[in-house]
Amino acid sequence: MKKLLTSLALGLSLLACGGAALAQTPEAAPSATTLMAAVVDAAPAAPVATVDKGDTAWMMMSTLLVILMIVPGLALFYGGLVRSKNMLSVLMQVMVVFAMTSVLWVIYGYTLAFGGSGLIIGNFDKLFLLGVTPDSLADTFTPTAKIPEFIFIAFQATFAGITCALIVGSFAERMKFAAVLLFCAIWFTFSYLPIAHMVWGAGGYLLSKGALDFAGGTVVHINAAVAGLVGAYMVGKRIGYGKEAMAPHSLTLTMVGASLLWVGWFGFNAGSNLEANGGATLAFINTLVATAAAILAWCIGETMAKGKASMLGAASGAVAGLVAITPACGSVGPMGAIVIGLLSGFICLWGIGGLKRMLGADDSLDVFGIHGVGGILGALLTGVFTAPSLGGTGKADFSIASQVFIQAEGVLITMAWSGIVAFIAYKIVDLTIGLRVSEEDEREGLDITSHGETAYNR
Repeated sequence: MKKLLTSLALGLSLLACGGAALAQTPEAAPSATTLMAAVVDAAPAAPVATVDKGDTAWMMMSTLLVILMIVPGLALFYGGLVRSKNMLSVLMQVMVVFAMTSVLWVIYGYTLAFGGSGLIIGNFDKLFLLGVTPDSLADTFTPTAKIPEFIFIAFQATFAGITCALIVGSFAERMKFAAVLLFCAIWFTFSYLPIAHMVWGAGGYLLSKGALDFAGGTVVHINAAVAGLVGAYMVGKRIGYGKEAMAPHSLTLTMVGASLLWVGWFGFNAGSNLEANGGATLAFINTLVATAAAILAWCIGETMAKGKASMLGAASGAVAGLVAITPACGSVGPMGAIVIGLLSGFICLWGIGGLKRMLGADDSLDVFGIHGVGGILGALLTGVFTAPSLGGTGKADFSIASQVFIQAEGVLITMAWSGIVAFIAYKIVDLTIGLRVSEEDEREGLDITSHGETAYNR
């Protein structure tokens, strides 16, 4: 109605101007250019992009939730799974890797991941965050409602941090602390950043192909899992693996860690919407129900296979469901999310059992079996359940076959890229400072030999 009244007033003004012009002599009559200029001057100004305080508050909260996922969530989840003599070493590796990655992200990671419009990598326009100020705005899905660029940078820093920290679980209990840090720095630079740009950056190859990855199925989980699996092979098996008992020393801490992961994952997934609107609520409910379905599926699978459901299984099922729904959470409906969760529970149970035996690697904390298998499953099923006919948000002409093909291409590129970079990075570390601690240090435990302290006083 407001636009209609404005248009009517503008028309009457023009009519009055035209009548006045006709009453004048031809020499004094205004030209068509003058009349058009009056129309342009009277037209409403284009809307100006401004900071949306609600979206900004949501993104600050989401960033905090992702940090909660890492420290203490992931740290406790991993820490409870290792033997007590290596508890602190895992906590240290997760915390320090996250800290190091956060610093590298703001120095050069952000500009290479999100700068420019290259196919594979960004540019150095924002090296050291050059030109970024509190008034700088980040792109969102709404043209006029933006968030400060600083909070987008911080949010994405947590993604980079947790990706590198996830890898730690594959070679836990036997790798040198300095080697972990050097490897993660190299791999972050040459694997995480290119994959992040290809999937999320302007002009990125997979983004331009139409690959769907709402919150990091390829960028985070598959990327990290492949690097971890390569590490498990190259570092070698733990002393006594397959011969000595290596049971988790505290399933209580593992359950606490898994619970913190689940809570924090709402920021991870729903925060990836960048706005506090209906899209965020879709990702939120999908994160809830997919995880719940995966826990149930894992418990059912364990009961069928072993006669009992375990706490370790329930915690592992939760993580499997969270991983699988990550790429799909913003584009599938809740019923599709439940199916993805159920399938991830059953298939990731096989991933840490049958598949692990087939691969023959000592992936200490089953990073590939859960994050790799779950990530691949979720990425492919995103191409299925995004279809509007199955409750997804895809367009009317959405093609399941075409989208699954694009998703599969993204999975294969991520696996190949991460695997090659990881192999080279491990080789560089091995040739410079060595990958593995001595046999004596490994037997005594990395808490004492690497950090000079113990998790528990006896």
